[in-house]
Amino acid sequence: MTYSEISHHRLVSQQLDQSSTLSPQEIVQHLGAMQAQDYAMAKWAVGSRCQSTEREIEEAVNSGKIIRTHILRPTWHLVAAADIYWMLDISGPQVQKIIFPAAVKYGLDQKKLDTFNSSLQKILAGNNHLTREEIMQELNIKKTSSLDFMTAVIMMNAELSGVVCNGKMKGRQITYALLEERVSKPKTRLTQEEGLAKLMQRYFESRGPATLADFSKWSGFSSTVCNSIINAITLQLNYITIDNQQYWFKKDHTKTLSSRESVHFLAGFDEFLISYKNREASLPIEHQQKVFTNNGIFKPTILENGQVIGTWKRTIKKDHVKIETLFFNAIKISKKEMLFKGIKSFENYLETKIVIE
Repeated sequence: MTYSEISHHRLVSQQLDQSSTLSPQEIVQHLGAMQAQDYAMAKWAVGSRCQSTEREIEEAVNSGKIIRTHILRPTWHLVAAADIYWMLDISGPQVQKIIFPAAVKYGLDQKKLDTFNSSLQKILAGNNHLTREEIMQELNIKKTSSLDFMTAVIMMNAELSGVVCNGKMKGRQITYALLEERVSKPKTRLTQEEGLAKLMQRYFESRGPATLADFSKWSGFSSTVCNSIINAITLQLNYITIDNQQYWFKKDHTKTLSSRESVHFLAGFDEFLISYKNREASLPIEHQQKVFTNNGIFKPTILENGQVIGTWKRTIKKDHVKIETLFFNAIKISKKEMLFKGIKSFENYLETKIVIE
């Protein structure tokens, strides 16, 4: 299997090979977790894989069918409501260890963090959805630039503890709500080993072919932990060996690779790139610095037949959305016109006019 074939297989695995009939929450559940610190781009990452509009995806988030919270690595993710508790069980304690040194820096020991969690349960009880600023006012923590990260640590710890998650949007502001009031707790819980095996299988089935190193990078679990878990799910997966590396993928992944031309305008931080440690299957090394920065910012990309050929950005205007493109190599006007047809799905998703400049 060549890099090009790996990339095409990933298009299929990630529900990008054709417009899916899955609902927004089913797309999120298929992928397990989708990086979401850029909320607008996270919604488009879902929308580019199904036929839902931005309004419909935001409604799925506002209604609690999709949860936006910190769960894998110290960053925001979208997670299906059905998966939130077992994922928190396995990943929450690990990420809390990562953020704890930052908490200590601001004088927050575990006892103080637990006290804040108890206060949040009282403040947000009764489906009270509040912004972070409103919550800090209730906690009598004054807003200052020096304390901004401290408040982020307080809320992140509460998310990882399973106390809070996203609430309904207030205009363009995010809110927090009690997780148990949005999603009922399950009657049974998975063990750590069962949860990790489930997460790993979900990853390889939705992103394969991929390596254990890819999963380790995406999930935040060490290579030692990953090596101990893969043996539990080998019967549920297939693999191929390339350059002494095992690439795992879905057991019944028998869909014939399409030979048709495909163009995708992918979201910033899209799982098609961010899911992997090695991204050369879709993005040659010489172009990688044009797509993501050293501090972890991933730009929206233009994908042709599984290969990144440029980047794009949107600017919202009064009566339309302006799209600007930057291709890695010079492209003929006739070819650009063909590529720009790929933005039609984004126009349908936004339900507004697109102007390309």
